[in-house]
Amino acid sequence: MSVKLDFEKCGGLIPAIAQDHKTNEILMMAYINEDSWQETLKSGYATYYSRSRQQLWKKGESSGHLQVIKDILVDCDLDTVIFKIEQLGPGACHTGHRSCFYRKVTENGLVETEETVFDAGKVYSK
Repeated sequence: MSVKLDFEKCGGLIPAIAQDHKTNEILMMAYINEDSWQETLKSGYATYYSRSRQQLWKKGESSGHLQVIKDILVDCDLDTVIFKIEQLGPGACHTGHRSCFYRKVTENGLVETEETVFDAGKVYSK
């Protein structure tokens, strides 16, 4: 399969939204480059590009909380994707929450709307 995305428009990186394939819950957003896109297609697991480490990052490689690709949606401009995934393990967020979007904006600032589902300190201390 060969799907050509427009990586040039945004300097080589495009947003990739991870969404639970059953519930449609948005779990996280990260970036992909051409190499991580090809690895995702090849492996069947969500693989992103880490801007801070400047390397490919297979989600769940260290935590065991892998993301199995079920479907991929591509927007009309070919510069954003949605990975419809099965989240293995209790959560996608490195803070211990299921979703990275666990806070809501209120008049008083940010309020947490979800409890943590795993101990991030134990999972990421490996």
